[in-house]
Amino acid sequence: MTEETMTIREMCEAFDVTPRTLRFYEAKELLFPIREGQKRLFTKRDRARLKLILRGKRFGFSLEEIRQLLDLYHVDEQRLTQLTKTYEIAQERLADMERQREELTEAIEDLKEQLAWGEKMIASMKAGEKAAE
Repeated sequence: MTEETMTIREMCEAFDVTPRTLRFYEAKELLFPIREGQKRLFTKRDRARLKLILRGKRFGFSLEEIRQLLDLYHVDEQRLTQLTKTYEIAQERLADMERQREELTEAIEDLKEQLAWGEKMIASMKAGEKAAE
């Protein structure tokens, strides 16, 4: 590795991803490593893009959303367009995640109630068996 480039193995170690993941992102035209025969060399730009890809995936953005945001980088020099669009998508994703959390909280409470009911039923049935003995 030089300061400018990293091999696929170094990228995998640095970002905790598999070679398959990197090849997939390359096939989807999200990363553009330098090709030297079979060897791939990832630039600083690729590393920055991979950080954004992984962050976007963690937040639940689709690969297409991530691609669109990355493509906006070159629209204006100050990146206002990219930042504005990222902010809008992030707001929507946050609202979705909060809705999912509320639904999950309700489901957890319902399941706890069902488990408590089941526990009482089992205890009652066991007590009935002992009384019958």
